[in-house]
Amino acid sequence: MSAFTAPAARVGAPRGLGNTGRSIAPRLVSPPVSRRHTRAHRVSAIPEPAPVAPISIADIKELSYDWQLDFCSRPMKDERGKKMWELLICDETRSFEHAEFFPNNRINSVELSKAIERVIQAQGSKPRRFKFFRSQMQTIITRACNDAGIQPLASRRCQTLTSWLDDRVENVYKKHPGFDGQASPMMGFEASSPRPLPDALRGESWAFVALPLAGVRDEIEQVKKNKVFGDVLAIDPNTPDDTLIPGIAVYTARAAALSGWTKGLELGGISVDLDMGTLILDTGVADSWQYARFKQTEELTQEAREWEQVKAATGGLHFLAIQTDEDAEQTDGFWILQDFTAAKY
Repeated sequence: MSAFTAPAARVGAPRGLGNTGRSIAPRLVSPPVSRRHTRAHRVSAIPEPAPVAPISIADIKELSYDWQLDFCSRPMKDERGKKMWELLICDETRSFEHAEFFPNNRINSVELSKAIERVIQAQGSKPRRFKFFRSQMQTIITRACNDAGIQPLASRRCQTLTSWLDDRVENVYKKHPGFDGQASPMMGFEASSPRPLPDALRGESWAFVALPLAGVRDEIEQVKKNKVFGDVLAIDPNTPDDTLIPGIAVYTARAAALSGWTKGLELGGISVDLDMGTLILDTGVADSWQYARFKQTEELTQEAREWEQVKAATGGLHFLAIQTDEDAEQTDGFWILQDFTAAKY
């Protein structure tokens, strides 16, 4: 199997997405503004979790969206000189946050499941799924989530959680009396080599495109209303509406079917391999695919390079659009993507 090949298309927005008539050029945007800082907790011992008044199962609200979860060791030691572990849980907007330290003798799926159930009880609601990005913790997290009755999902779409982790490095971990500045990063991200793309996920042609953020927001609303297949991420509200967001547009007569198949994947991001003349699609937490190829002409190579430059200028933000052809009035699938950068710890 081979990935489909791009036509010699210019960089710009396809008509189905709104033709901007503008070429892609690097443009810097303001970095995301941190919403708040977490206070440091200067403790010498890890306290037992406070009891939570039980709520009947019937009163637990089932949410239609996901929460994000991380369970891993941190660069801190407790009063026994043992490495501390931490559970973090938040929703995708950080409207609620739960942080809980664990001693190293309570690191198992049973203890994690109990903690998850406490959070659900405290919130009075449970998420559709728990997303997590550490593949090395998959066994414990998967078992604990299943025991708690929540579907686990290995995903690179955990930008809210990794941003919170970065905040905690500066505002909690480094201020803890047991902080170990020499600790090596624990359980870093491990990507696999790209594999050939399955036939069901191939389109007929594709193009490098761009769309002003205002147009991207319009597409996001279509996804939220379930009018098209896709998935979205939170975008910094301070980003100007005329900021060009780079994307990949896939054209195929079977756009609806291809969008449905693509919806079954947990998309991470798309990147360009200039040496191979290939687009790489990341899914899950470790899978990668040879999504498409382009002829390594001077023109297309420069186009690919500029596309990556604009993506870098938007903090890795980009999109995937699937539609029948360049003249289509609407998309059948639309995904907001972002390059994944694992947290330091």
